[in-house]
Amino acid sequence: MSSETRLPKIGVSGKTRGLDAQPADPGEPHGAELDRYDLAILGELQRDARLSNAELAQRIGLSAAPTWRRVRWLEEQGYITGYRAEINRRKIGLGVLAFVRVEAERNNRGETQALEDAIRAMPEVVACHYISGSGTFELHVVATDLDAYSRWAMETLFALPNVKDMHTSFSLGEVKAGAVWPLGHLVPPGGRGGARG
Repeated sequence: MSSETRLPKIGVSGKTRGLDAQPADPGEPHGAELDRYDLAILGELQRDARLSNAELAQRIGLSAAPTWRRVRWLEEQGYITGYRAEINRRKIGLGVLAFVRVEAERNNRGETQALEDAIRAMPEVVACHYISGSGTFELHVVATDLDAYSRWAMETLFALPNVKDMHTSFSLGEVKAGAVWPLGHLVPPGGRGGARG
């Protein structure tokens, strides 16, 4: 689980301009398109959000002031939505990670919204997705141990009035965890720049 500070999200186009073409003055504010400096900032902050502005500026090849302005722009435009500490769940006693497929009894708008609201209020649920195929939601749930998960599932989740059925699988070990989003698809063919990942 993570401690996270949320920042406002504002819709943007999400387009990129040619990353080979360096702006005349990369320190000046730019339009709605990402350039190679923006992608470099996103890549570096995904890997280490504790970088100072001076360290970030050195890594991407700009001076401190335009780097700070670009970070603020990325925050304001909703590309950066927060900064968080990644916590080892096992160190805080959450040894069980369960993947729970929930099937709703009724899939009308009102009942589904009520179930969404109930799921959001559950601190044990660290992620929830609508899914295709069988089931309505897939939940990622943490618990201290199997007994604690069993109690939570029966007393809390399964007690919700519009939960028809659920199927649980348990993680036996993490191969990869943590969301570092790939950025390579934003680099045009033949482009260059610090969009690692």
